[in-house]
Amino acid sequence: HVFDEWLNLRFSSQYTHLTTPHHPNMKLIVTALCAAGASAFAPPSRNVKSTSLNAINWAPDESKFAYGLPGNLDPVPEFDPLGFAAEADLSTMLKYREAETMHGRVAMLAAIGMLVTEEPIEYHPLFEAYNKDIGPAIRHLDEVRATSPFFFEVLGLIIGSLELQRALAGFKAPGENDKFQDLKDGYFPGDVGFDPLGLKPDDADEFFEMSTKELQHGRVAMLGIAGMVAQELVNGKEIFVNLGLATDRFDPSSVPVQF
Repeated sequence: HVFDEWLNLRFSSQYTHLTTPHHPNMKLIVTALCAAGASAFAPPSRNVKSTSLNAINWAPDESKFAYGLPGNLDPVPEFDPLGFAAEADLSTMLKYREAETMHGRVAMLAAIGMLVTEEPIEYHPLFEAYNKDIGPAIRHLDEVRATSPFFFEVLGLIIGSLELQRALAGFKAPGENDKFQDLKDGYFPGDVGFDPLGLKPDDADEFFEMSTKELQHGRVAMLGIAGMVAQELVNGKEIFVNLGLATDRFDPSSVPVQF
């Protein structure tokens, strides 16, 4: 909360001039950034239900794949062609699952964001997309950088604060850990306490099923976003334009970056 207040004061004191009529998009940018909230992924408060390992009745089982963690299901059970899970101890396996879960969540957001900001939907909180095609999503941040250079500094602070909150929620402090990046005892990989809609089940079986679904969707999203980015790098065309489902209206001369 102290960081939120500091960030709001910094915006109000240093960037007030950017929200004048001469900068119609700056107010929207600042609003979008503040809406993210540096405390969005903060550890759960006292009135939030427990999400510890004991609360979901999970205990590592060395006889099972990945110590019995969720994410293993048909038609390709125990999929580990490079042997990462087979050679990992419990601490390492938990870190692998933490990383996979977080990367999957970012990939799901990225895939959705990429599709909705391009033709034919073209909804974008930072651009006036209603009156022109703003081009492939892989270059949108270039356009933001060209028109609002300070955006990335603010974005870096927000991302850093979120990662700090996640580290405080799930990782042991230096000096208390046996290995680098050891997870806290009782912390379940990916469970940072962020559940504004109350979707997390209380039942252990339902929780494991939901975790497996999230991992599977995240895995598909990681492959999907990688493919979409690669495709746009190849020919500079938007995804639905490549699929023949949208008209290519993009004019490179209409944006402040060169394609």
